[in-house]
Parts: sequence; C-alpha cells; structure tokens
Amino acid sequence: MTRIALDPFVTDLDGESARLRAAGPLAEAELPGGVPVWAVTHHAEARQLLTDKRLVKDIEVWGAWRRGEIPADWPLIGLANPGRSMLTVDGEEHRRMRTLVAQALTPRRVERMRERIAELTTGLLDKLPEGPEAVDLKAEFAYPLPMYVISDLMGIDEADHPRLKVLFDKFFSTQTPPEEVVATLGELAQMMGKVVAARRAEPGDDLTSALIQASEDGDHLTDEEIVSTLQLMVAAGHETTISLIVNAVVNLSAHPDQLALVLAGEIGWDAVIEETLRHSTPTSHVLIRFAAQDVPVGDKVIPKGDALIVSYGAIGRDEQAHGPTADAFDVTRTSPTRHISFGHGPHVCPGAALSRLEAGVALPSLYARFPELTLAVPHSELRNKPVVTQNDLYELPVRLRG
Repeated sequence: MTRIALDPFVTDLDGESARLRAAGPLAEAELPGGVPVWAVTHHAEARQLLTDKRLVKDIEVWGAWRRGEIPADWPLIGLANPGRSMLTVDGEEHRRMRTLVAQALTPRRVERMRERIAELTTGLLDKLPEGPEAVDLKAEFAYPLPMYVISDLMGIDEADHPRLKVLFDKFFSTQTPPEEVVATLGELAQMMGKVVAARRAEPGDDLTSALIQASEDGDHLTDEEIVSTLQLMVAAGHETTISLIVNAVVNLSAHPDQLALVLAGEIGWDAVIEETLRHSTPTSHVLIRFAAQDVPVGDKVIPKGDALIVSYGAIGRDEQAHGPTADAFDVTRTSPTRHISFGHGPHVCPGAALSRLEAGVALPSLYARFPELTLAVPHSELRNKPVVTQNDLYELPVRLRG
C-alpha cells in the first residue's frame, strides 16, 4: 500500500484526514522529511493503542533513530524528542513526574484562574476596534489570551511573549530551515531555564514555583526535567486553546442557524466547545510512540522499532464512533460527544480542564460583546499554517459588527 504523505503546507487538512481514515484504522503515513510512520485513524483503535504498554515514548526504541536515519536538524525533532519530561517517559517514571504536575496543577488552582481569565478576556475585547473594518481575531484575541493565561500560570514575564511567539512558531513549523532548528530548541530551553532560575530565587504563586517546591518536598525533579516540563506545558497550553477558540468561531460563522440557538440559550457553550474539539480538533497529529514489540492492529502489525502517530483529525470524524454525520459540525447532537481530542490513557493532557475553562469564558464573552460577528473572508480563503501537528490558521479576519 502507498504511504500517505502528510502535506508539510497543510493545504487540505480535512481531505488528508479523510484519506487517512479511509486507509483503515492503521494507515501507513509519511511525515515531512520522508520519515515513515504508522498512523492510528479510528476512535476505538486509538483508545486501545493509547493504553498499550508495548507502545512507549523512549526514542531509543525507534529503529530509524538508532540507525541514524533521523537527522538532528529534522524540523519535527523537537516534537519527537523534546527532552526528558512526563511526555517522554512511561511507567513509574511517568507516574512520578505526572504526580508532581498534578499536585501543582490542581482543580482548585485551575478554578482560581477563572476570574483572571475573565479579566484578561474583557481587557482584550475592550481593545478591539468598534468600526466596520476587518480585524484579525486570532492575533488580537485568540492568541494573546492563552499566552497571558499560561504565562500567569507558569510565572513567565510578559516581556518574553514576543520572542516566545517567534520561537514556538519555528518549533512547530515544518518550514523552519535546518540551520535554525537546533538553535530554536536551544533558545527555548534557555528561556525556560531562565524562568526556573527566577522562580527558584523568588518563588511565587505559579505552577513553576509549585513544581520546584513539590520536587524539593518529595520526589526530586532535576532542573532539566522542570525545564522540559515547563516548555511542554507552555507549548501545549497556549497552542491548543488558540486553535480551540479560532475553530469554534470558524464553525459558528459557517453555521449561523446553530449560532442563533447558542445565542438564544437553547444550546450551551459546553456543546460548542466539545463539538469543536471533536470535529475540528486543535491537534491534528500527535508525535510519536514507538513499538517495543510487534503490535497487531486488526489485520496489520506495527513492527517492533516502528513509530506511531495519533491522527486526531481523522479520529474525531470516525463514523463508527460518531455516526453517519460525523463529518458535519452539529452542536445539537443528541448523543454524547465521545471524543478523545485531549488524548486517552496515562498521557492524557493534564491541561484539558484549563483549556476548556479558557474557551468557556472567552467564547460567550466574545459573542455577548459582538453577537453579529462574521468572517471577513470566505471560508475557502482561510489558510492553515505549515504545522502538521496543529489545526492552526495563519489569521482569522472577522467583522465584529454586521
């Protein structure tokens, strides 16, 4: 069977996801740079594989890595080998690290963020122009809100936001020049190390300080592990929420009848958020797990040493899980929205509650202020950034008034 090469420019994410799903629960795929992988594309099989202990995060299990076939300047190396954190370990080591994060990122701490999220949301909405001209809602609202929130949570200085944006754009992009890949990873680690050092010297009411304190009180985390965890939390914590807010606006703009039901209070914003997560999942592919043994999946096998990606863009529209209308955005679905867009199993996203909270504050506030909001360009003109792991637009031009 011909491998499905993932488009590095992401020109047709929906079509690519449909092709992957049509290839069966386990598709042969190719990441940019000619890196062969397997992709799980159906809901049931994804749930099974995400809890399969034969699939591990240790990159040394990857045959292509051991054979030297993956260059150090591969554009996606920062996602495949992001440093030692709870993302890249399994078993007892994963439980140790995740427990420390859970102790710091408690439901109470997340809920305490609600008032601050509302304050930030109001401040950003107040800055939006009142005139009829088009506004890039991503740049002016959907991007800064999650960055402010995650920075508050992690104790990152606002002055670092512009540089972090540049670095994370390079970190996720498939188009970052090879000579900049290693430098980008090094500078990100340096910036996160600066945050850790500052919080160690002057602890605050933030997650980085809490991680340092939890580490000192019990199971020890090295500075390298704290830096990698911080980088992971910042990257995932703002990118996912940006896409969630943007994709919700795009879908509601494309379905004014559904928007009317929401604005009338007949459908809750939680339904909008969950349907957006399912239909237009913020994370299109998650890299990478490695087969420590042969892993059968239906009539196929992931051979020992091969790599697996989880294709959430395909999984979210699996008809076997979501019915014959799985490809449609529909906030009125009567059956529960059983998606796994924040993952499943031991590595499920620890920041899912925070992302839902941010969207749950931002979206109703946005539409309460601007109920006539519409796209300023046809849906077909919206362009995805060259990021194979994220469902991420370059911009979101809207008109706030009718």
